[in-house]
Amino acid sequence: MTTTAEKLVTAADKNAALAEKYYKALNNKNLSEVAPMLHPEIQFVSPMAELCGQASALEAMKRFSSLARSITIRTKFGSESQAMVAYDVDFGDPIGICRSATLMSFRDGLISRIETFYDARPFEQNLKKDAIFASK
Repeated sequence: MTTTAEKLVTAADKNAALAEKYYKALNNKNLSEVAPMLHPEIQFVSPMAELCGQASALEAMKRFSSLARSITIRTKFGSESQAMVAYDVDFGDPIGICRSATLMSFRDGLISRIETFYDARPFEQNLKKDAIFASK
């Protein structure tokens, strides 16, 4: 018989693993692997934009992955319904390394919300506004 604590650990491990799989796919620029991980009604929140829906999120992820040279996961951990990931993104010059953290939420075994935290100033100073997030 599985205890409640074992179920929570299992969910936490699964969520952390899915978050890691997502960033590995982005690092490999493999959006066809990313798409099935995303809930159709995904919410994406960052210092520079807020997006809703899988199509909008995938378009932003496509632009992001085209600019990023590499993503290095520093650490990750999960809970019953969320995962937290700390990672570095190398954008090369003039942006450089962007130290970031993301809080992911999960629903129905899919990523339903991605809230990303980073210093947006290098992007605001060096990229066009719609370089990652399309203007509406």
